[in-house]
Amino acid sequence: MKIITDSIEISTKGHTDIIDITPQIDAVLKNSGLLEGSLTVFVAGSTAGITSIEYEPGLLKDIPEAFEKFAPTGVTYHHDATWGDGNGYAHVRAAMLGPSFNAPFKDGHLILGTWQQIVLIDFDNRPRNRSLVVQVFG
Repeated sequence: MKIITDSIEISTKGHTDIIDITPQIDAVLKNSGLLEGSLTVFVAGSTAGITSIEYEPGLLKDIPEAFEKFAPTGVTYHHDATWGDGNGYAHVRAAMLGPSFNAPFKDGHLILGTWQQIVLIDFDNRPRNRSLVVQVFG
């Protein structure tokens, strides 16, 4: 078993910014030289998460609208009282989504559904520079 660790830097707009990171993940996998195994991508930070979706205009609207129902902006969060930064909702959303995603690969290619992409969602209330850690096991 070989483990390769790499990183990707992504600039975001915040406010439930959804970014397709599949091409960057594919590049890390290709550069690893591994042919079969598992890949994990992890976002360092507590106001962003990673998942997979069909990256299309309808879902790019549906996802933020759904999160607005689960953890709305404009309401009081205890976190905001502690830190005064107004992003309590972003922490709740990120905790619900989770900071990592795992996918298998074979023949040097990710095994994803036809319409499935890996995305970073930044929930913070301001633009951020995000560091993603990618580990390839194979």
